[in-house]
Amino acid sequence: MPDTHHDPACDAASQQIAYVRKNPSSVPLVKSFFDETTNTISYAVHTRNNPHCAIIDSVLDYDAASGRTSDRSAQAIIDYVRTHQLQVQWILETHAHADHLSAAPVLIQALGGRLAIGKHIQQVQSAFSHIYNTQGMHRGSIADFDHLFADGDTFQIGDIPATVLHVPGHTPACLAYVIGDCVFAGDTLFMPDYGTARCDFPGGDAHALYRSIRRLLCLPDETRVFVCHDYKAPGRNEFAWETTIGDERRHNVHIHEGVSEAEFVAMRTQRDATLSTPSLLLPAIQVNVRGGKLPPPEDNGVSYMKIPINRI
Repeated sequence: MPDTHHDPACDAASQQIAYVRKNPSSVPLVKSFFDETTNTISYAVHTRNNPHCAIIDSVLDYDAASGRTSDRSAQAIIDYVRTHQLQVQWILETHAHADHLSAAPVLIQALGGRLAIGKHIQQVQSAFSHIYNTQGMHRGSIADFDHLFADGDTFQIGDIPATVLHVPGHTPACLAYVIGDCVFAGDTLFMPDYGTARCDFPGGDAHALYRSIRRLLCLPDETRVFVCHDYKAPGRNEFAWETTIGDERRHNVHIHEGVSEAEFVAMRTQRDATLSTPSLLLPAIQVNVRGGKLPPPEDNGVSYMKIPINRI
């Protein structure tokens, strides 16, 4: 396990967690929104006594067969924010998702807030611009986001302190947000009985994922972990998305204590070779590298997705 004395960002996150657990007013309330169609969990995060909130990894409903979008999932978040009279400060993306479209523009129009992602999104934009053969606004730019976070950055959600950890591996731009005493791990970690994320997308790296997860496992045992997806592990009949760092460290089926980097990389590489391409990867990536913006309408007022043939 890494020595946290040589990892200032993890040190800061651990100190933040210790502080929050001694100051109950800063302990986040976490409201989850599960979209079973994409197995995605979105979150609204705030405290009981402060109206400011953040929304993490929102979902725009998209039917690939018809090309139709829907605001159903986003509307559930909008209703929650309005019912609780919250003020959205941040709309956070853990990475450019390959399995669902982001609803960030819908939420910003309805609720306001600043859209943020990791600064390495530029690497993802560049990698996929070659796949889609796109340039300029069609490929995405840093201007599509209000803020780009770097490893170790800190920010506030009302009275909740937050620290950013760069956790590449699934994609080069993945972030984990340590908010209060919680870590929102994106696709880096799943529930302990399901394991870890795939690393076979452009820019993915199983070695980097191992090291990123080991960073997260240096956080205090009691840290609450919220994952972005759940698919029901074999033998489990209910969806689940909250666990702890201690449970991940002891019980994660892919990377519990004692699993070496070489063992993990061999497992991950072999497993990834058996996985099919996510059904929404090609539409989702071209939207999500642009902050959830749909392609610009053409002269007939209709937006069109670009799907490369025999490229992925």
